Amino acid sequence: MSRLSTSHLSLAYGSRSIVEELNLHVPDGLITALVGANGSGKSTILKSMARILTPANGGVYLDGKLIHRQPTKEVAKNLAILPQNPTSPEGLTVRELVSFGRYPHQKGFGILSSEDNRMIDWALQATGMSMFASRPVDHLSGGQRQRAWIAMALAQGTEVLLLDEPTTFLDMAHQMEVMILLEKLNKEQKRTIIMVVHDLNHAARYAQHLVALKNGTVLYEGKPEVVMTPQMLRDVFNIDADVIPDPRTGAPMCLPYGLAESAAQAEDGEQAEYEDNRVQAMA
Repeated sequence: MSRLSTSHLSLAYGSRSIVEELNLHVPDGLITALVGANGSGKSTILKSMARILTPANGGVYLDGKLIHRQPTKEVAKNLAILPQNPTSPEGLTVRELVSFGRYPHQKGFGILSSEDNRMIDWALQATGMSMFASRPVDHLSGGQRQRAWIAMALAQGTEVLLLDEPTTFLDMAHQMEVMILLEKLNKEQKRTIIMVVHDLNHAARYAQHLVALKNGTVLYEGKPEVVMTPQMLRDVFNIDADVIPDPRTGAPMCLPYGLAESAAQAEDGEQAEYEDNRVQAMA
């Protein structure tokens, strides 16, 4: 049984349904990547798994118990989340940021214990951020800043990490920096990692389990070499693409070369409608 799962999970924003009847089991000790086009429900599902979004129906289960009925501190001792584009107060140092990860374990007046400081030091070392401990977070590069936030999540001491698009707005070098760190955490510490990823080649290279979503529904799920196919790319992303082995790792690589026929027809229709409206406006 996986530690984190959903059962008949339905999610909505107001009257707008996003996910319906989702049954998903996150493999323990692996990196799972949620992939799909914009609006497919990836981030919404992650928010529900982190107890940020309350289900309309069904539920999320952590260790066999409904996560939304568990005390906040108890959940935070088992699961940490890194949301999209997190921000910190101006002037906050890296060590101060990382110390926030110890909040679920603190008692009384929130004074850091020797165990808290040990975990903070370990998290800084594991992410390569020890040398930046006294530097303000807002003085760091994009990749360094993201590593600092990951260090905060690690300081919580959880076995499960949720990350929502951890490489957004980072350049290629910093993207690889973050992905290599997550791969290291998974391999060396057996952390269960669930992440929303836009870059399909990153997902296939660094994750061992892919979940491909469309309109809140799982269309494909499994190992990257099984899921990453031209048919999946057509069904989920409306693109035509070749899939070849990465010459270095053997992982499947996506090489798009055009829009799938349905997507191309939709685009042509939108362009024709735009031209008609433009002509009418000029008449």
